[in-house]
Amino acid sequence: MELRHLRYFLVVAEEGHFTRAAERLGMQQPPLSQQIRALEEELGFSLFRRHPKGAELTAAGAAYLAEARAILDNVNQAGVRARRVANGSAGAIAVGFTSSAAAHSLIPKIVRAYRAAWPDVSIEFKEGNAAELTDAVAEGKLHLGFVRRPVGDPSGIVYRRLVEEEMLLVLPAGHPLLQGQGRGKTAGSLPLISLAELRNEQFILVRRRGATGMYANLIEACERAGFTPQVAAEVDRMLTNIGLVAAGVGISAVPASMQGFHADSVAYCRIRDGGPGLSAPLTLVTREQALVPAARNFVEMVGKVLEGSQNDGAPRTMS
Repeated sequence: MELRHLRYFLVVAEEGHFTRAAERLGMQQPPLSQQIRALEEELGFSLFRRHPKGAELTAAGAAYLAEARAILDNVNQAGVRARRVANGSAGAIAVGFTSSAAAHSLIPKIVRAYRAAWPDVSIEFKEGNAAELTDAVAEGKLHLGFVRRPVGDPSGIVYRRLVEEEMLLVLPAGHPLLQGQGRGKTAGSLPLISLAELRNEQFILVRRRGATGMYANLIEACERAGFTPQVAAEVDRMLTNIGLVAAGVGISAVPASMQGFHADSVAYCRIRDGGPGLSAPLTLVTREQALVPAARNFVEMVGKVLEGSQNDGAPRTMS
């Protein structure tokens, strides 16, 4: 049995006449009659009672008509659904992000814009550190991820730098370095502290595995300032950094977009002598090939939102 047999049957049933059905189908009447006979033989029962004025459905034919319509409707709907998946207007994608990446205002803008443009695409979100997310994208477990600095160089992975932002120191509220008559204030109102002043401080850092570049750059900046930082704790998430600073465990450094977390318990400070390497990019991680259409649409939306972003003169080209 072929789908065309069901379509022939459906038209004959609607017309109640073989000749009119053949005209509607753009074929001759004898071949149409032969196709219906072949269908009846395969089914083992008659679909029509034939008479001089046309053809009338048998009881079995009437029952079969409902099923045939349902089958053809399902086939048509399957094509519609598949077509929507093919153009990315339906389906599902998995998106990962680090806690510090999610803190950047660009991320909710992108997700909101994508959901508005493609409401029928479901999005699964996963949080992890940069290494975990990069591995997940490389293995096909995630379609894309937002991290800070790239971690590793897995085969088939593409990094697109979206923006670059300043790193800020995070000190416990009331820290001695914050004392004094307006001491350390910049024109932009954040305290300004030199790295050399931190030589006796205990640092809280994200583990090397999760934030290799930012971790290494901070240590190198401290060494340029004449000391190797003392590490009080290593954590998996930058939000944990800030919580431990608030608890008085030590000090840390985070991307500028994270200022505001625990604002009543910590102070965010600019770094006087961090150097050009002490910054925090926001990076999109994707696979080089085999992006599903819905994920390709997401990457395009990233570019559109980035183009319209008003982020303090930050670079707005995906590279």
